[in-house]
Amino acid sequence: MERKRVYSGAPWESAMGYCRAIRIGALVEVSGTTAMKDGAVVGVHDAYAQTKRICQIIQEALEPLGASLSDVFRTRIYVTDITRFEEVARAHGEYFREVDPVSSMVEVRSLILPELLVEIEAHALVNE
Repeated sequence: MERKRVYSGAPWESAMGYCRAIRIGALVEVSGTTAMKDGAVVGVHDAYAQTKRICQIIQEALEPLGASLSDVFRTRIYVTDITRFEEVARAHGEYFREVDPVSSMVEVRSLILPELLVEIEAHALVNE
């Protein structure tokens, strides 16, 4: 089965050997995504702004693979401070409220950079 990949240009992609998103048949998987733009963290100290940026990156990764946010059926959210749940949930809801994917949010000790507060994975199924 053919695999179609999307790369974001993040330095970690080539170093670790992964892509931002992959489509195999009707299934699209988006790697753990953080709030980066041009090598810098977007929304330092702002979980809401980081979550919005992450959702934008996910949306941009889905489009070249023939998918959209409406095809997302699951998100996994990793946060470094669960007490900021409402900020993250508000931004996530702005993108996914009409889609209502299954979701989980878990607190982790840290992400790849100390300024990063949120990381999200997304899973989509495209109607062919």
